[in-house]
Amino acid sequence: MALDPAILALLKLDPSRTTVVPSGKGSSSASTSKITARFDDGSEKSFFLKTLTGELGPLLVHGEHASLQAIHSAVPDLCPQSYGFGTLREAPSTSFLVLEFIQLSPPSFPSAFMQTLYRRASLATELGKLHSTPAPVPNGHTRPQFGFPITTCCGDTPQDNSYKDSWAQFFVENRLQHMLMRVEKKHGEDCELRRLVEGIVARVVPRLIGDDHLNNGKRVTPVVVHGDLWSGNACMGVFAGGKPQEVVYGPSSCYAHSEYEIGIMRMFGGFGSSFFTEYHKHVPKTEPVDEYEDRIVLYEMYQYLNHYLIFRGGYKDDAMDVMNGLMHKYADCDDF
Repeated sequence: MALDPAILALLKLDPSRTTVVPSGKGSSSASTSKITARFDDGSEKSFFLKTLTGELGPLLVHGEHASLQAIHSAVPDLCPQSYGFGTLREAPSTSFLVLEFIQLSPPSFPSAFMQTLYRRASLATELGKLHSTPAPVPNGHTRPQFGFPITTCCGDTPQDNSYKDSWAQFFVENRLQHMLMRVEKKHGEDCELRRLVEGIVARVVPRLIGDDHLNNGKRVTPVVVHGDLWSGNACMGVFAGGKPQEVVYGPSSCYAHSEYEIGIMRMFGGFGSSFFTEYHKHVPKTEPVDEYEDRIVLYEMYQYLNHYLIFRGGYKDDAMDVMNGLMHKYADCDDF
């Protein structure tokens, strides 16, 4: 398997000393490989290569590259380093991303019980570090903003990450309203869904995550979130020369309220109560604590809408059930 000249140029590798073999499961839209390079001193270095074909490919690889850079900058051992991305010279419709190679789940790894302990002690702690690191201040601003420098994709959905100073405004405009626009464009106008989303925007968001409500009016600090952290994007792995630990990959990052991350983590499970007990030792629940569960449900609802956009199925009903529950609890309107 020959390596494309664009990848050789990016990594500055000698093709006569480089091998490429399939690695990992890949997917219907992506292929994955392991690059091994040999150097003059006899040493070797391995890289992980992901290639994607299609119109969305450049956006996907750029977004994942920037997301990994943001996570790696805050907590280096939490994710693989990204070395770069681009388009294949010999196949211009194919995009590529090159990452640090991590050995995932080899046979010598700890038992399932020990993996659970690693997940509790390792990933919960590292995620706590990530969510305790304030976002950088973007150029042209005087304090950290909610958003991200570029578009990132959650699944196949490009997300609007334009900066906002207000978390409530970002969640309304960049997430809920942007998602509703995409859903109606793809699946057609839906009066009932629109009525519920508009009700959440007008009545629930200000009451539940308004800037003057969270942290006793002190707002929340934007932190980098993975953005697509379900159990399939976290695994036991070994960096070169390291020990087994939990690592994450496949991010769709932005700078957000830390609890926004937990919405998708709860959606598919895989992170038990012991995980969150350990995590909240490092990142306390936002005040008011007694509304924590409802905030997580609100953030989870956005993920249901995204899954409805991509897959249809019963995700629309899940989203509407959540919105109906939140409206009845927080809207304070007799005619709803």
